[in-house]
Formats: sequence, structure tokens, C-alpha cells
Amino acid sequence: MPSDTLTVIDNRTGKSYEIPITDSSIRAKDLRQIKTSEDEYGLLSYDPGFTNTASCRSKITFIDGDRGILNYRGYPIEELAEKSTYLETAYLILNGDLPNRTQLDEWVHNIKHHTLLHENIKKLIDGFRYDAHPMGMLLSIVGALSTFYPEAKNIFDTQPRREQIFRLIAKMPTIAAFCYRHSVGLPFAYPDNDLSYTGNFLNMLFKMTELKYRPHAVLERALEVLFILHADHEQNCSTNVMRSTGSSHPDPYAAIAAATAALYGPLHGGANEAVLRMLGQIGCKKNVPDFIQKVKRGEGRLMGFGHRIYKSYDPRARIIKQMADQVFGVMGRNPLLDIALELERIALEDDYFISRRLYPNVDFYSGLIYQSMKIPVDMFPVMFAIPRTCGWLTQWEEMLLDSEQKIARPRQIYVGPSRRSYISLEERS
Repeated sequence: MPSDTLTVIDNRTGKSYEIPITDSSIRAKDLRQIKTSEDEYGLLSYDPGFTNTASCRSKITFIDGDRGILNYRGYPIEELAEKSTYLETAYLILNGDLPNRTQLDEWVHNIKHHTLLHENIKKLIDGFRYDAHPMGMLLSIVGALSTFYPEAKNIFDTQPRREQIFRLIAKMPTIAAFCYRHSVGLPFAYPDNDLSYTGNFLNMLFKMTELKYRPHAVLERALEVLFILHADHEQNCSTNVMRSTGSSHPDPYAAIAAATAALYGPLHGGANEAVLRMLGQIGCKKNVPDFIQKVKRGEGRLMGFGHRIYKSYDPRARIIKQMADQVFGVMGRNPLLDIALELERIALEDDYFISRRLYPNVDFYSGLIYQSMKIPVDMFPVMFAIPRTCGWLTQWEEMLLDSEQKIARPRQIYVGPSRRSYISLEERS
């Protein structure tokens, strides 16, 4: 008997089944052979929220939540955050290897020369109310781009597919910045391709009357690091949506719009906003112990702690905490920081949180940095969507080229009424 199999005994029938194990997993379809009669469909696996179900094989991102490890294509996130730039990391994620100088220069050139938007997009933005949420505007505009580039539907043609990847990574910051400027009643600031990817984004956000915007080096680098940390994160909710939507073979703009909609939810892209709201409700450092006791009694939630995947300290949170000090040195100390530090200190010393393996995640400090950089809270999920675009596109392309993938169509367990006969309206009580 092979050792790399799982023996399953069906106690209903007494039959024994040998199911192959590959990469520490079994194929759910192998369970269909387990049935009590030939006309039965066979056994299903039931996993709400996909807590223990793999939907694909991927070479992009590796996470070991128990040990706090996050690698892009084998490179530790700590090294990339320290030494790389966002566009270099995006190249790595998309292509599998770090670029040489020629490859990087060509890649950056292709991104920088796709930053402009069609002028008609400005009319679309102007059609939104002044108080429209930037994330709602973003997903609407990205979806509309599908109509500007009809060749994007040729998703299995390498050249058009690569062209749309350039466009989406390049245009997301421009769309995001235009949405922000619309919300505050400022004229649009056009891209400046002399600047870096993040420096140009800061230019489009904050340029006023100066002829040439010069981003502060610390803020520019902080944004690079934040974008690197958010570039990809395995099969999270929005990435799952990107793959699921993409499996029906629409163009990438439609799939990105769907993924953006998933990120819009407060349980995903809005988590750092919830942290700021919690810190504001606590009010001051002296109130932290009382808040901790309320959480332990089940009277509140400790936002920014714990993660579906990480059961130790989120490696991204360590990096962001270090970066926060540099940003505060430029922009001034965020008054909520003392509350956050005290909250973290007490929680990490309390057996209640230690036993539940609740440690700070990436959202705990990222909102404080964005707030200190004068980025409005409504823009927080947009700041997430910009860097995640390269991850979404890489996952989408990997799915398209995977011969095992089919259109996403999960099964269900029906628990409704059995067959019933129709009763005329007159006879219904």
C-alpha cells in the first residue's frame, strides 16, 4: 500500500477507499467515489469561507502563518521592504524573478508611459457627487476602462494581455488621485513621469500651485514600503474574487473591478479604518486597561489584532511599526500612537490574548501612517487597491494559464424544502 495515501472507511457501508495525497492535500473530487448507492452523487466537502480548502496551485506568494513568514516568489518580505522598490517588487511578482538593470528600466518605462487617462474619464469622475466614496468611484472607473480598450478581451494573446497589465498598474494611482481631488474640490493634478511611482502618486494627491512638486523622501519611501507590503497576500477574499471572476474569461478591467468591490468591504480593505475608529473611541492612554477588560468580557472587539492566516506576529506589522516612527518624525507624532502602543503592550502581556494567538496585524499601524500623511480615512481602501493591483493581475494570469482551472462553480448542500406541488392562488390560505 503506498504511504502517500489516505485510507477512508465509510462506516455506513464498511467500504474502504484509498485517496492519494499530493502536497499535503487530497482532491475533493476523489471524495465522490464514496457513496451508499450508485445513483447517489457522492461525498462532498463542506467548508464555509474556504478555511481549509485550496482552490489552486500557485508559485507567487508563500505564507507560514504559524511562523510569521511572508515571501514573494521566495524572497522574504523583510528584505524586499528594506532593499526593493514597489515597481521592482511588482516585476518580481509578475515575472517570477528580480529584473536586471535593462529589464527594470524597460518595465518602469512601460509603466510610466501609461499613467495618463483618457480625457473622457474626467467627465465620468465629474458625474459623481462631491461626497461620493473614493472606493465606489474607483471600482466604477476601472470597470469603465473596459470600454476604452476593446482589445483587452483577447486575454489569451500575450501581447494585449501584457499591455493591459501595464495600463492597470500605471493608471490605478491616477484614478485614485483624481477621485481624491474630486472629493475635495481640487483640480486634477496630472502625472509627472520624472517622479517615482509613489512620488508621482503623492504629486497627483497633493500638488497645489507649485510648478514642480517635490515629494518628501521619507514619505515617498514610506509609501514604497507600504505598497510592497500590500502587493499580494495569497488567496485572500479579493484575490479569490479576481480568480473566480476571471475564470469566466472577461477582460482584466472587469475582473479588477470585481476584486476592488470585494476589497471595499469593511472586513477586508476597511480594517485599518476600524482600528482608527477604535483608538478614537478609547480616547486616551489611561482608558486602555478598561477597554482591554471590556474586550475580555466580550463587550467589544480588539481591531487590528489577529488574522485568519497569521497565528504569530504579522511580519508586515513589524515593518510598518518601524516605518511609522520615520513618518511621525516628519509629519509630527500622531496623538493616537500612544494609545496604540499601550494597547499593544498590554495585549502582548495578557494570557487572554497570548493563548488565543492574537497579535497585531498589518492594519494596526498602517492607518496611523496614512492619517499622519494627511490621507483621508475614506481613501484607506483605495490605498490598498493600488498596490494590490499587481498581485491581482499576477494571480489572474496564473489562473488563465493553469490547465487545471475551470470556471469557478462551487457545489452546495441543499437544505430547503423537498418537492412540493403548485397550489393555485385561490386555494392558498
